[in-house]
Amino acid sequence: MPDTIDSSMDLRRQLPGVTILLEHAELRPWRQQHGDRLLIRAIRDTLAQYRQRLSAGSATGDSVSDAVDGAKRPEESGLVAAIIVRLELLARPNTRPVFNLTGTVIHTNLGRSPLSESAIEAVVQAARHPIALEYDLEKGRRGDRDRLVEDLLIELTGAEAATVVNNNAAAVLLALTALAAGREAVISRGEMIEIGGAFRIPDVMSAAGCRLVEVGATNRTHARDFRQALGDDSGLIVKAHTSNYVITGFTRSVPEHELATIAHDHGIPFMIDLGSGALTDFRALGLPHESQPAEAIAAGADLVTFSGDKLLGGPQAGIVVGKRELIDRLKTHPLKRALRCDKLTLAALEATLRCYRDSDAPSRSLPTLLMLSRGIDAIAEQAERLLPAMQAAFDGIADVACRDCRSQLGSGSLPVDRLDSRALVLRGRGSRELSRLERVLRALPRPVIGRVHDGAVWLDLRCLHDEADERRFVAQLDDIPALWDGMP
Repeated sequence: MPDTIDSSMDLRRQLPGVTILLEHAELRPWRQQHGDRLLIRAIRDTLAQYRQRLSAGSATGDSVSDAVDGAKRPEESGLVAAIIVRLELLARPNTRPVFNLTGTVIHTNLGRSPLSESAIEAVVQAARHPIALEYDLEKGRRGDRDRLVEDLLIELTGAEAATVVNNNAAAVLLALTALAAGREAVISRGEMIEIGGAFRIPDVMSAAGCRLVEVGATNRTHARDFRQALGDDSGLIVKAHTSNYVITGFTRSVPEHELATIAHDHGIPFMIDLGSGALTDFRALGLPHESQPAEAIAAGADLVTFSGDKLLGGPQAGIVVGKRELIDRLKTHPLKRALRCDKLTLAALEATLRCYRDSDAPSRSLPTLLMLSRGIDAIAEQAERLLPAMQAAFDGIADVACRDCRSQLGSGSLPVDRLDSRALVLRGRGSRELSRLERVLRALPRPVIGRVHDGAVWLDLRCLHDEADERRFVAQLDDIPALWDGMP
């Protein structure tokens, strides 16, 4: 053992120092590209990894030749190559693009809705230049940042006024806090929803300082249940759109227009949380109907909350439309400042809303609507077109075939409805191979995220709608064999 330790120490002393490696000819281009700070970090990380391997080999009594990638001594070329690999890993952004081939179009974990080109350009301009964010150009004085999108929202929903915060949970929290803190919020028991991340309506009501009053049963709620529950301490009636589940069978709910009448008879507001929020008729796209804010306003709702980054196809935002008196109360509440949107969000949201206002077919410019309405024939043709390249890339690794599948909208939208689609299915030779296939796909320059089903990896092609993205997908398939061989 002492001889092994001494040999290990000798090899560690042979490792070149940071300064020497920093001046290495092969690292010069990388130094010019990334600068000294990141390269020095990559060098130090790599040297520490080499020393750790040498120490591990000596501690177990293994030959030193096994400690550094099978070499008898730390080879300079291998060390430099390892530094470059580490540098590329450090330089790679965490927010890099991925291919969403999960079959869930609006995937919360993958950033929900991609923005339209007009929204992207608006964000770039807002990021690059000063903008009149809270400055009224006409009056030459401070203004309200909501004005950037308020008129558009009024026009698209028929509401009297609008305000915007950073997400729909914040919109619900702000509305409940401003209108019903210290009072009762009345809601049907069948609408006590929980969405992703354990976000629960009862918890939000509690955080807003409301006292929750549940009425009716899980599957059936009647108008009389609301009337009997209302009293002097009631603050508002809340209706929550059950966007991520459906209760079927022996059911009953109170129509929105009737809830509005009940609330107004008792002199309190009626609020609807739509969750996803659509601004176009989905039936015209060949999709199931999704409630729109304009319909809720027409039914008598005083406030309607919905998201900007789901079915709307814009940035993450919580939108509130409704009666001007109530919107003004939200805008002047101290919580509004804590929840307000920044200039980039407002720029993207304005551009997205303009797509709805100015276009007869917003699905042509909004990627989310384009992916949702994509025809099965086009997806099937793409699958057959990609199949040979996939089979060649995975030759000897996995069997690849085209299969019918069903996509879903995602993010709590139309939970029971599915869209016909087509997938490339990779089937390995065991459970361990299945996990390895997933890791290889995630290790590609632009990671490919699929889903595991029936002992195989399914790559649903519905979201691979862009021709340029399809070319990028095919181009990186050449990396598959090397990644597979290097994957433990």
